[in-house]
Amino acid sequence: MVKRDLKLLQGTLDVLVLKTLESGSHHGYAIAEWIRETTDATLQIEDGALYNSLHRMEKRRWLDSRWGVSENNRRAKYYRLTAKGQRQLEQSTSAWNSYAEAVSKVLSSTEGGR
Repeated sequence: MVKRDLKLLQGTLDVLVLKTLESGSHHGYAIAEWIRETTDATLQIEDGALYNSLHRMEKRRWLDSRWGVSENNRRAKYYRLTAKGQRQLEQSTSAWNSYAEAVSKVLSSTEGGR
C-alpha cells in the first residue's frame, strides 16, 4: 500500500474534533487516537494542528475544558462540547455532507469536462 500524505481541508479538523467530542469529554491524545482508529490510520492528526484547533474552538465557545487525570495517571486537559459546539457540529456536518456529495458527483461522472 502506498502511504498518502493527506492534508485536511481547512475547517475539516474542527468538525472531526467536534464529532469526536459528541460522545463525551476527551483529552487531546484520545481525540487524535479516535480519529486515527476510526479512519483506519488514513488521517493522523499532528499535535500542533490539533491543539490549535482545540484552542480556537474553545475561544469560540464551542468547547469547554477542565483539567483531570488520564488513563495513564497523568494530568490532562479534557474538552467537551458546549451547546454552541453541538449546533456548530450539526451545521458543519450538513455542509460537509453536501460538499462530499457534490465532489462525488463530479468524480463519478463519465462525461468529463466540456
